Amino acid sequence: MTQTQGSLVRRITDYAHRADPYPIYAELRKTPVAHDEEGPYIVSTYWEIHGLLHDPRLSSDARNLDPRAASELPEEDDDPGLPPSFLRLDPPEHDRLRRLATAPFGPPHTPRRLHEMRGELTRIVGELIDGFEGRDRIDLVDHFSYPFPVTVICRLLGVPREDEPRFHAWADTLAASPDPDPDADAAERGRITRQARTELAAYLSELIEERRRAPGDDMLSALVGGEGPGGEGPEGRMSRVELLSTAALLLVAGHETTVNLITNGMLTLLRNPDVLARLRKDPHLVVPLVEELLRFDPPVQMLPRRTPLSEIDIAGVTIPQGASVWLLLASGNRDPQRFPDPDRFDPQRRDNQHLGFGSGVHSCFGAPLARLEAQIALTELVRRLEEPRLLEDPPTYRRNAVLRGPRHLPLAFEGLRPSGSPNGFRNRSPNGSRNRSPNGSR
Repeated sequence: MTQTQGSLVRRITDYAHRADPYPIYAELRKTPVAHDEEGPYIVSTYWEIHGLLHDPRLSSDARNLDPRAASELPEEDDDPGLPPSFLRLDPPEHDRLRRLATAPFGPPHTPRRLHEMRGELTRIVGELIDGFEGRDRIDLVDHFSYPFPVTVICRLLGVPREDEPRFHAWADTLAASPDPDPDADAAERGRITRQARTELAAYLSELIEERRRAPGDDMLSALVGGEGPGGEGPEGRMSRVELLSTAALLLVAGHETTVNLITNGMLTLLRNPDVLARLRKDPHLVVPLVEELLRFDPPVQMLPRRTPLSEIDIAGVTIPQGASVWLLLASGNRDPQRFPDPDRFDPQRRDNQHLGFGSGVHSCFGAPLARLEAQIALTELVRRLEEPRLLEDPPTYRRNAVLRGPRHLPLAFEGLRPSGSPNGFRNRSPNGSRNRSPNGSR
């Protein structure tokens, strides 16, 4: 299918559809591979997306785009001070850097890291919810979904938590940079993004030098020290620019997607009160529930900037070498040819092999941590918030069409159950004063 130039891109990225892009995806799936005239090839069906994610002929490296498609990309892709992360490289460069990055992060090289973090994650969540005391309404994003994963990734990487105000704006800018917004001022957007990359690189360079002088037990120290598969040498140590790009990736991606996962999750639960009640009664439900969230409303909606290294024939369409390809993961997750009744949120769905974390060599290596963070966060929010309800539906969404999620999620609640005490709760009147709960506790 060929449409007029930019029409598909504009429909997919139009902010008017941000709260509910799924009707557009359903329309696109009627033609698995659609093509904007002189624009990207857009793939929207599950099996075609899955096949391309596992096809070595599909490159993630923007340097393989033909000149016309490459000219549409932001100039920062060629920034020598903070080059693209390994997410936007192909094997073997990708494989070497991914091995080095994952070694201190968790399995298979440090298999107990996540297990040992569970207690600390639970404590951080408890402290954040304790901070709701005296309130009867919150913005879930500002008061919980953002500070939780930011605190976690700071501790994991060894980034001072008090520096969060410095890197918050940089992270927002870089997270928005892959977003294909045809209405944005490209020159101004490029300038802002380059500035953010330069400032973040300078900040991380300072941290790296500190770790060289005084290593700690954090991930950044491990990366600086060259710990990982291959030991010393080019296979076992990153160059300075590789360290910078990997540290930037971990810092930004380590919290941006999890913010959306937790916020989308709570929004979905409040829209499905029967499921929320089931989770409160049975916390073990949270494991399949998070998997269903990753299918039903994933934090990463699409993967733009892919390109064939040679012609690829798929679903009756020939995609030429160097063309721009977009993979609509969120659309594939709602494909009725793969998932029965795909628009229904069902935490007990069988065979839920979703695309929420991608697939193939570029599958999200932070997925185990994101899953654990979402499981703990949603379990404790549901357990401790008494009668939570949405104050705005749909909420205000971020501009970003790739990393899609609410910018704010205002909630009200009637009481706050104490930490570690699932049977009692503190009850409050609308003015915030505590009342005696039915069992007489305070």
